[in-house]
Amino acid sequence: MFIGHFGPALAAAAHEKAPPLPVLLIAAQLTDFAFFGFVLADVEAFRIIPGFTALSPFDLYHMPYTHSLLGTVVWAAGFAILTGMIFRSRVAGLLGGAVVLSHWLLDLLTHVPDLTLAGRPPLLGLGLWDVPAIAIPLEIGVFVTGLWLYARGRPAISRRGSWLLGGFGVLLLAAQLVNWFGGAFPDSADAGAQEGLLAFTVIALLGWAVSKWRAAPAASAR
Repeated sequence: MFIGHFGPALAAAAHEKAPPLPVLLIAAQLTDFAFFGFVLADVEAFRIIPGFTALSPFDLYHMPYTHSLLGTVVWAAGFAILTGMIFRSRVAGLLGGAVVLSHWLLDLLTHVPDLTLAGRPPLLGLGLWDVPAIAIPLEIGVFVTGLWLYARGRPAISRRGSWLLGGFGVLLLAAQLVNWFGGAFPDSADAGAQEGLLAFTVIALLGWAVSKWRAAPAASAR
């Protein structure tokens, strides 16, 4: 998944005690941030093989520390503790940790068997990337549902807030379509990792801009 991972982040951000949206957008892709960093450090690895699956050319053959269930739980727990301390809220920490954990669960649906429980076989994954008729509406549906929940829970404080959130949604949907059907792939795993890190950073910054023009739930209730 790509934009589908942001659905839980957007939904969680609608909660009155949630950490800021950009923090949750980082949480949604925390294990991918770590994965791409580990790829550049030669700790984890993947290959780019055009046609590897119907929707993704990535052969994610070695990612025991970021995409095992155990590894994800450790990342989620660390993020939950840090977020809870920074925002002085147990609820904020739990929401952040839950969003991190959602990444593995969503990947389980779309990945071919390349996920693990603790870094070694059995390999897990339902392989929906090879079933576009299911994977495409699933990913878009998860993202759009999160976007709707966020818009409902954090109403715009001005017309700019509406335009920014709408633009954010359209931009990510367009990026997803290019990712699926654009046909242009990075030249190497390192280039793909660098592009991924840049994309996730830009998305978090866009989330910060969006959140500046959305009201907190408590404010909307008054």
